Amino acid sequence: MSRPIHLDPQRGYDRWAEVYDTEGNPLVFLEEPVVRAWLAKPAGLRIADVGCGTGRHALWLGERGASVDAFDASSGMLARARGKPAAVAVHFREHVLPARLPVADATYDAVLLALVADHLEDLPAAFRDLRRVLKPGGTLIFTVLHPAMNLLGITARFWDPHDGSEVRVAAFEHTYADYVLAVLRAGLRIEEIVERRADEALARRAPRAEKYVGWPLLLALRLRRSATGR
Repeated sequence: MSRPIHLDPQRGYDRWAEVYDTEGNPLVFLEEPVVRAWLAKPAGLRIADVGCGTGRHALWLGERGASVDAFDASSGMLARARGKPAAVAVHFREHVLPARLPVADATYDAVLLALVADHLEDLPAAFRDLRRVLKPGGTLIFTVLHPAMNLLGITARFWDPHDGSEVRVAAFEHTYADYVLAVLRAGLRIEEIVERRADEALARRAPRAEKYVGWPLLLALRLRRSATGR
């Protein structure tokens, strides 16, 4: 068996973009219903999708009447997103975390950080900036590969469609406590925490999940900035 290829997030996601929407990622299957339940009525809201990838959340929100700014470091992912019919409803911008978002304070009603945080080394700094761009009382939705996967040595990865090689995207082994303390230290309030395990139903839909049945795959938090702006 050939050894995995290790890439930094920008190059890794550029390469992943070709198959990201079609590979049957079980984590995505678990995550999307949670996010869409938490953002069920986006019409009229201004929303930032930070680390938008191929636009799976941004386009859904834009189609439902939100004003969406979508940011990503990967030009390959952005090209896929911009090529979709619904992209006319979204403002896509290239941006490399952890750099400060190029928008004013208190710009957004909601911010989404979906399946990105395990690629960020300084979690408190990242969440402080996401809080900065939220309006007082605004919502931050944060999802990530469950830290329990660290015990199995599982991080973001895919298989190249051209040669079948395994490609692993550089990530940090943050713990559950790392994530919770980071959002609290950034001044955000936790309103809800959701964990989703792989089960037999998921394995039937996404065969890759079969080996993880019983293990938690998804961690998701719904956070809020204080209405006073503090």
